[in-house]
Amino acid sequence: MSAKKSSRPGAAVVPASHPRHASLMIRERIVAGVEQGVTSIHGLIAQGRGEAFDYLIGERTQPFAATAIEAAAALLLRARHPVISVNGNVAALAAREVVLLGTLVGAALEVNIFHSSLQRERAIRAVLEKAGAERVLMPSKKSTLPGLDHNRRFVNPAGIAHADVVFVPLEDGDRCQALRAAGKDVITVDLNPLSRTARTATITIVDNLVRCLPLLCERVIALQKAGPTAWAKALSLYRHDGVLKAAERAVRSGHAPAGRR
Repeated sequence: MSAKKSSRPGAAVVPASHPRHASLMIRERIVAGVEQGVTSIHGLIAQGRGEAFDYLIGERTQPFAATAIEAAAALLLRARHPVISVNGNVAALAAREVVLLGTLVGAALEVNIFHSSLQRERAIRAVLEKAGAERVLMPSKKSTLPGLDHNRRFVNPAGIAHADVVFVPLEDGDRCQALRAAGKDVITVDLNPLSRTARTATITIVDNLVRCLPLLCERVIALQKAGPTAWAKALSLYRHDGVLKAAERAVRSGHAPAGRR
C-alpha cells in the first residue's frame, strides 16, 4: 500500500487509499507552514473551517465555481494594474500557483497578513521567491487602506494601493469591504458562500484554493488566446448573486452535484 508523507520531521504518513487523503495532505501543508514561520497558528482554525465547507460541496470544483473562475480570469486579463495579495495560508498551500498566475496576468505579488509580524512577512516573501517570484512587494507604513484599524491596512503604494483589481484568496471580510470602498474590484476564493468576503467581493470563487488556482491559470491561458471579446462574454455571464445562491444550496443540502476534482 502506497503512502505519502511530507518531508518535515514528524509528518503524518497518509496512505493513498485513505478516504480523506487529499484533505489530510493539504492539512499537512498548513502545519508545515506554521512550523516554518510562514503561517499564523490562527491559520489552522481557518483551514479547519474551510475543510468543513469543502466537505459539504463534495470536495469538487462545482459548476458555480467554474463560472466564477472563468469570470475571474477575464477580469484579471482586463485589469490595468492587477495585484495578488498573499497571506500565510496562501503561501503554504499554493505558492507556485500564485507565482504562475502573477506571471500570466502581469500581476504584482504583495504580502499582507492580519497578525502583525515582520519576521512572518519576510518568511512569506522568501517562500514566494523560492517558488520563482522575481519581485515581492511588502506592506508599507506609509500607505494605508482607509476604514481599517488592524495590520492589514498597511499596503504597498506601488501594489494594492495602486491596483484596480486585487486577487485576495482567503480574505478578511472587513478588508474586502475596504478594498471595494476604495473603488477596487476584488476577486476572492472562499469556501463559505455566506461570509462577508464572499458577498462583498466582485467575483467569488467558492472552491478549495488548491483546486481552483490551477484551473484559473488554465482559463487565463485560454482566454489570452481568445482575446477581449471572450473576456467580455465571460464577465457578462457571471451573476454574483446566482453563484452564491447555487453554492449556498449545495452547502445546505450537503449533497452537491458531481463536479470536477
